[in-house]
Parts: sequence; C-alpha cells; structure tokens
Amino acid sequence: MMGEVLRNLDWSVLENIVLSIIPALICIILHEISHGVVAYWLGDPTAKNAGRLSLNPIRHLDVIGLLLMATVGYGWAKPVPIDPRHFKNPKRGMALTALAGPVTNILITVVMLFLYGLLIGFTGLGSAVSAFFATTVVTTAYLSLSLAVFNMLPIPPMDGSKVLFSLASDETYFKLMRYERFGLILILILSVSGKLWGPLGSVIETLFGFFFGIAQKGYELATLIV
Repeated sequence: MMGEVLRNLDWSVLENIVLSIIPALICIILHEISHGVVAYWLGDPTAKNAGRLSLNPIRHLDVIGLLLMATVGYGWAKPVPIDPRHFKNPKRGMALTALAGPVTNILITVVMLFLYGLLIGFTGLGSAVSAFFATTVVTTAYLSLSLAVFNMLPIPPMDGSKVLFSLASDETYFKLMRYERFGLILILILSVSGKLWGPLGSVIETLFGFFFGIAQKGYELATLIV
C-alpha cells in the first residue's frame, strides 16, 4: 500500500520545493541582514550585538517561514532586533531600516536576472548543470521580488507600514506602532479569504516582467564576449 502511495505522489512538487530552498534562504537572510546593517550604520548596535549580521543561516532561520517562502513565495526569517532609541531620529531611522530589506531584495532580483542572461548567453543551457544553475538563479530573482512586494504592504508589522507611518506626526506614529501585532491578524484574515494573494500575485508578475528585460542585457553582453 505504501508503495502505491509513493508511486502516486507528484514528485515534481517536492522537487520544486527542494530546488527553492537555497533561493529562499538567500532572499530572506540577506533581507534581514540588511535591516541590521542599516540600523548599525544609523547608530543601533542591537542586531550586531545579537550576532544577526552574520551570514550563518542558523542565526536567522525560521523553519515555517522558510518552507512558506519555498512553496508559496512569501515567508520570513527571525526578525532582526532593532532599538529605535539609538537613532538620532527614531522615525527616520525606522523607515530607512525597514526600507533596506525590500531594496536589498530588488537589488538581488536585478543581479540574478542579469546573471541569468549571462548564463544563457555563455552556455545556451546546453547541459544539465547550466540548466540547473539558470533555474536556481531565476528562482532566486522571482522569490526575492515576491519578498520585496510582500514586505512593502502598508500593514504592520511589514516594512511598508514603517515607511508609511514615518510620514505621520510623532504622536500618531507611536500610537500606530502600538497596534503592530494586530496587523498580523489582518494579514492572516486576508490570506485565508483569498483577497491578498490574487492582487499581490498580479503586482509581482507585472514587476517581474518589467525587470526581466535586465536578463536581455546580460544575454547581449555575453554574446558580445563570446
């Protein structure tokens, strides 16, 4: 009976999940490290003191967030600790620190798509190895863009909310931040109802199509060299 179950499994789904693990790790770890790095530049050593500027994935890994990132394209790592009291301007510091994550993910998308174009131009994907690397690179680009868009939602505790709230008065800003935990409930409700992923997916697909032109630039450069 177990043999029959195993034969009927869609192994391509499992294969896709496994192939997405490394791209997901790259996207979420660099996202979180960028928060800590910018906070450190602005005077907050909290993330550095907690060892969260490390590239060691164990320090950042959240298993559920990683699995979701690898399967549905939206996930998370352990949040990097930030203490806004160290910033000269707490609102501005929080906004810049928050913005660092999505900006880093967009940069990853740009670099990976350019590299994807180079791979096609140099190898023509004529071997299994080159095809594997190309798939990994383009998957990283897509997941990174997905993470950037997801985090720019103007709902606490997402990065977009910290950027948006920084435009409010000091009194309003700190009042809004008190309700941060309720934002997760709102995101959960929107997710379960299906009203979040459809519109979000459309935005991601549109942006990915726009950025995919960068791959053409990489391809053109490779063909010039070859």
